[in-house]
Amino acid sequence: MTFLDLDAPATPVVAPAAVRLRQVSKRYGGPAAPTVLDDVSLDVAAGEFVCLLGASGCGKSTLLSLVARLEPVTAGSIDVVGGRAALMFQESALFPWLSAGQNVELALRLRGVPRRERRGEADRLLALVRLEGVGRARVHELSGGMRQRVAIARALAQERPVLLMDEPFGALDAITRDVLHEELIRLWQEVGLTVVFVTHNVREAVRLAQRVVLLSSRPGRVAQEYAVSIPHPRRIEAPEVAALAVTITDRLREEISRHAGD
Repeated sequence: MTFLDLDAPATPVVAPAAVRLRQVSKRYGGPAAPTVLDDVSLDVAAGEFVCLLGASGCGKSTLLSLVARLEPVTAGSIDVVGGRAALMFQESALFPWLSAGQNVELALRLRGVPRRERRGEADRLLALVRLEGVGRARVHELSGGMRQRVAIARALAQERPVLLMDEPFGALDAITRDVLHEELIRLWQEVGLTVVFVTHNVREAVRLAQRVVLLSSRPGRVAQEYAVSIPHPRRIEAPEVAALAVTITDRLREEISRHAGD
């Protein structure tokens, strides 16, 4: 897949769009119900890593659910290359009565992979996320970070070019999160995924993304976009990461203050 030049501006997206949103709005209930998302238009290029950032309740997770087709849009349209995207949540959502390998094999079975091929493919995907030899381990035997690696392997098993991630590392300790940041970037580069990653952590967004999209609060709209030209590998404590995080945080505070009296 084509990757964006890290020094390119945030817009326009130069590679073909893997995800395209046009004037997307969402509300729950009738015409008088509050609008969660309003007139959101956004392109995510094939092979791009985009972080959606905003205050709690701004509609970040709702936007991912719409892209994943878990919910219908109220207005507008969403197009995803390949028709559907893989989705990963904050909780690993593994089936505890299955082993790590069987959790991955389940996604392969749903994809139509023949039974005789599933174990070998599951082992390959677990090795890709640095979990060689743990295919027979039960979920309760795995650490939080290992469970999230299995969840990533299961998402990759769906063989979809777009991976949606809804705060997948939010419940992990700082060291485990840092390690998984590095692993995710490695996988993104090796596999050629398009990643849309939701977070409320500004430094996490700057550490990971090629582009940070800031959503406003109530209703969620695209307030601003930031191209991240810092080359990988990045450290979350690096001065360049901290400096851009401060700039984005100031803008986020403006959005929060603007809606504080609503």
